[in-house]
Amino acid sequence: MNSVTNRKIEKYEKAELGFWLYLMTDVVLFASLFATYMVLKNSTAAGPTAADILDPTYAFFETIALLASSFTAGVAVLALRFKRVRLAIGALVGTLVLGALFLTLEISEFVELVGHGHAWTQSAFLSGFFTLVATHGIHITIGLIWGSVMIAYIFKKGSTADSLRKLTLFSLFWHFLDLVWIFIFTIVYLGAHL
Repeated sequence: MNSVTNRKIEKYEKAELGFWLYLMTDVVLFASLFATYMVLKNSTAAGPTAADILDPTYAFFETIALLASSFTAGVAVLALRFKRVRLAIGALVGTLVLGALFLTLEISEFVELVGHGHAWTQSAFLSGFFTLVATHGIHITIGLIWGSVMIAYIFKKGSTADSLRKLTLFSLFWHFLDLVWIFIFTIVYLGAHL
């Protein structure tokens, strides 16, 4: 191998290491938010409990949208790996549409809760709930922006080793957000009704 190739490999390895370090900090962030929620979930200040105001059926539809988006993200990576650029872009568009649907449902739930007087300022439980779920929503928003940039990048560059590597990192981030949501759905929404 020549020195240019070695420098490219080193650059890619550093970028991937940086990505994994970032993802580990997100694991710590969400673990802290889950722990905080668990400590505060019964601190309702004589207000409504999670069982009173959270609808697991509604959250189930959010879950289906996000899981479907994770599937299409995986299809996008596989399609790009096999040089099927149009399919990769189409699957990535599908990922973003489903992600945007999820985010719309999440925002609608927040608007409805606040509209019924259940804002984050009402109790420690609601502060913990809104912080945890909104932090996930902010990550989804970042993912939607990143995915949009990836569509433009793949459209311009096609199926290259670099575009495949970047799309794979995006896909790992998106799958991580799915995993976090499964914990939110299980602990916050289903846990409220057990």
